[in-house]
Amino acid sequence: MPSPDAQTSAPRPRRVMVLGATGSIGRAAVAELLRRGHAVACFVRPGTTGRAWLPSGVDLREGDITRPGAFARDGLRGESFDAVLSCLASRTGAPRDAWAIDHDAQRLALDAAREAGVPHFVLLSAICVQKPRLAFQHAKLAFEQALKDSGLAWTIVRPTAFFKSLSGQVERVRAGRPFLLFGDGALTACKPISDRDLAAFLVDCIEDPSRRGRVLPIGGPGPAITPREQAMMLFELLDRPARVRRVPVAMLDAIIGVLSLLGRIVPALAEKAELARIGRYYATESMLVLDPASGRYDADATPSSGRDTLRGHYARMLRGEVGDDRGDHAVF
Repeated sequence: MPSPDAQTSAPRPRRVMVLGATGSIGRAAVAELLRRGHAVACFVRPGTTGRAWLPSGVDLREGDITRPGAFARDGLRGESFDAVLSCLASRTGAPRDAWAIDHDAQRLALDAAREAGVPHFVLLSAICVQKPRLAFQHAKLAFEQALKDSGLAWTIVRPTAFFKSLSGQVERVRAGRPFLLFGDGALTACKPISDRDLAAFLVDCIEDPSRRGRVLPIGGPGPAITPREQAMMLFELLDRPARVRRVPVAMLDAIIGVLSLLGRIVPALAEKAELARIGRYYATESMLVLDPASGRYDADATPSSGRDTLRGHYARMLRGEVGDDRGDHAVF
């Protein structure tokens, strides 16, 4: 839902170019933009099924965002836009993919937007860049800095965990298997946000001038929750006794060590090692605002927005109303 400020200010209709529109968050953002009366164009990969995924009323344009000049020629087409909303993200987080999309393709889009005179660039980033240890985090941070230095008005949104990122064990539990917990299940916490609520927040950033020039962390409603609490939530919804299995973090470290060693010989295994590092990161780091002074995650300092809850999402999944939409991000 729009913020109260966005509702009372009755913002003028804007013309917005959306990148990454066929992802789940991109689709939600497009729907929210249209709902509020904005004109929306989407730049998607050639041959994509975007027409089937995106709502009617979208100006769908095709081109290869990774090719220099393609976005200006096939996307912007010399036309006037009020903002670019980029929901682009690498599919796997592997180093080559991350730098190609999270940095290089974003830079091409930014350069084209600046040359075309687009006044505002809104970037969907990630809260995990606060403590960068992985290739995709460094790629995102490098682009964040490029955006800040671009001379354009900018807004950077860093959401916490997504509902889809926390849905990987729903079917496992429904099938009668235990919920897997790293350590005691309380190593991490997050304030998960739905695609719909995040989309509303992103569109608010386009409409609200006070959000320009800011890095905005954002989570969903309610207190932060741990993986153990997520497990209990699922078993309560299924009306079953809780069954959990603890997985030592040391097991992940061993897997990473073996894959890293073998990756020196087989390049494909080096990429799998990076994916294992991503898994370990999310198993041991909270998706909350990081206090730079103490080095601790702070749930109270993590802003909340929206009204959709993870419990409600789990209930809809168990009823078959929504599916597992993680796709290539299943490792997360």
